[in-house]
Amino acid sequence: MHSYEIILIVLTVSELILIALLVLFFSRLRKSETLLQKLQDNQQSLLQKLNFNAKLEQELVSSFSRRQAELAALDQVLEERKNALEKLVRQARDITRSPALLRQAVVTGARRGRSTAALAKSTGLSEDEVELILDQERERS
Repeated sequence: MHSYEIILIVLTVSELILIALLVLFFSRLRKSETLLQKLQDNQQSLLQKLNFNAKLEQELVSSFSRRQAELAALDQVLEERKNALEKLVRQARDITRSPALLRQAVVTGARRGRSTAALAKSTGLSEDEVELILDQERERS
């Protein structure tokens, strides 16, 4: 064999090795591209999920704010109603403690046969006050 033939064989073998390396490189490149595409798809999917979660969070915050405002309005209405009811209770207490009503309750109770002690207990008066009211009623009659 001549040196040309040896050089030709070496060059052919080296070209075949280079072609094999080139094929290996392109197959790895194709795998990398596929992997990169999958990563991009996953990233896009993740971004969509994050966007959806952000929208849900925003809706939750706005719903919470709206409900807080509704609760504040309801609290104000309840406070107004509480004040009105307290006023009515005070008025009712004042009416039930009026001397004319107490006198009428004592007289009516005495006519029905209730004792002085029972009348005093139910009206919140002392027994002496109940007897005084009854004595005054007898004098009028």
